[in-house]
Amino acid sequence: MTDTALALIELGAVFLALGMMGRIAARVGMSPIPLYLLGGVAFGQGGVLELRASYDFGHVAGEIGVVLLLLLLGLEYTATELMTGLRRSWPAGLLDIALNATPGAVAALLLGWGIEGAITMAGITYISSSGIVAKMLDDLGRLGNRETPVVLSILVFEDLAMAVYLPILTTVLAGLSWASGMRALGVALLTVTLVLVVALRYGRHVSAVVVSTDREVFLLTLLGAALLVAGIASVLSVSAAVGAFLLGIAISGSTAHAAAKLLEPLRDLFAAIFFVAFGLSTELKSIPPVLSWAIALAVITLVTKVATGWWAAARQGVRRMGRARAGAALVARGEFSIVIAGLAVSTGAIDGQLTALTSTYVLLMAVLGPIAARVVEPVAGLLPRARPEPVVP
Repeated sequence: MTDTALALIELGAVFLALGMMGRIAARVGMSPIPLYLLGGVAFGQGGVLELRASYDFGHVAGEIGVVLLLLLLGLEYTATELMTGLRRSWPAGLLDIALNATPGAVAALLLGWGIEGAITMAGITYISSSGIVAKMLDDLGRLGNRETPVVLSILVFEDLAMAVYLPILTTVLAGLSWASGMRALGVALLTVTLVLVVALRYGRHVSAVVVSTDREVFLLTLLGAALLVAGIASVLSVSAAVGAFLLGIAISGSTAHAAAKLLEPLRDLFAAIFFVAFGLSTELKSIPPVLSWAIALAVITLVTKVATGWWAAARQGVRRMGRARAGAALVARGEFSIVIAGLAVSTGAIDGQLTALTSTYVLLMAVLGPIAARVVEPVAGLLPRARPEPVVP
C-alpha cells in the first residue's frame, strides 16, 4: 500500500469518527471537544492504533483550525469594541496573571526546575486556549451573551501578553543577553501596535481588499490573507492567533457578516482536526508518572480561572449566572501551553518531564473546560441568592 493511499484511508477514518463523535455529543447535549481530544489520545503515540501517515497533515490542518477559530471570533467584534473592552478589563488581566501564573511557577520550583522552569510553567498555567474557548462559545450559542465581551477581552489581553512573554522566555531559555531579548520584545510590541492602528483607522480599506461578489475569489482571498497575517505575526514573535484575531477585527460591516457565513464550514472542519491533532501528540505512557501533579494544578487553576472570570464580569455589572459562565469559559488550556513547553524542551534547558506534565495538564484542562462551561448554569442555579439590603427610610 502506498503512503498516499494509507494517508487517505487514515484521514477518511478520522473524519468519519469525528462525525460520529459530533453526533453523540449533540444527542447528549454537550460540546464535542472532549471527545475529539480523547479520540486523538486513543490513536496517538502509544494508543490503541497509532496514525502515522496522516500526522503531518493533521498538524498543519490543526494550525489552520486555530487561525480560523480566532479569525471568526474577531469578525464578531469591531476595533472600537476591542479597545473599549481592553480599557475596562485590564485590571482583570493583571489579576489573571497573578492568580494563574503563580501555581505553575511554584510547581516548577518544587520539582527543582529552577528559574527557567518557573518562567515556563507560569506561562503554561496562565494562558487559556483561545481556540477551545472560541469553539465552545459558538457550540453553546453564547457569542451574543452579555458576559462574552468580558471573556473576549481577557483572552485578547492574554494573547497580547504573550507578545511580551514569548521574547522574554526565549531569551531566558537560550541564555541570550537582555539586549537581544529587548530587541525581540520591541519588534513584537511594534507589530501589535501597527496592526491595531490599521484595524482602527483603515478597517474599511481592509474590507475592500478581501471582499468579492465571487464566492470562490472571496474565500481564497480571505483565507490567504488570514494565513499570511498569522504567519507573519508568528515570525515577528506575535502569536498567529493574535494576528488572525486582529485581521477579523479589521474586517467590518457587511463584509464581516458575509465572511463569517462563508468560513463557518471550514472553521468547523479544521477546528475539529486541531483538537484531534493535539490529542495525537500526547504519548499515552507518559501520563501516569506526572498525573498527580497535573491533577493538582488542574484543580487549583480551575478555581483561579473561574475566580478571574467571575470578578471581571462582576466589574462590568453582569449578573451572577453570567459571572459563572464567564469564569467557566476561561478554564480550558491548549495550543499556547503546548507551544511554550515545546520551546523549553527544544533548548534542552529543562527536564524532558515538562512535556509530559504539560500534555497531561492541558489534556485535563481541555476536557474540563467544555464540561465546566456546560454544567456551570445548573451548578450556579443551586447557589443561594444574595439577600437584598434593606431600604433605610
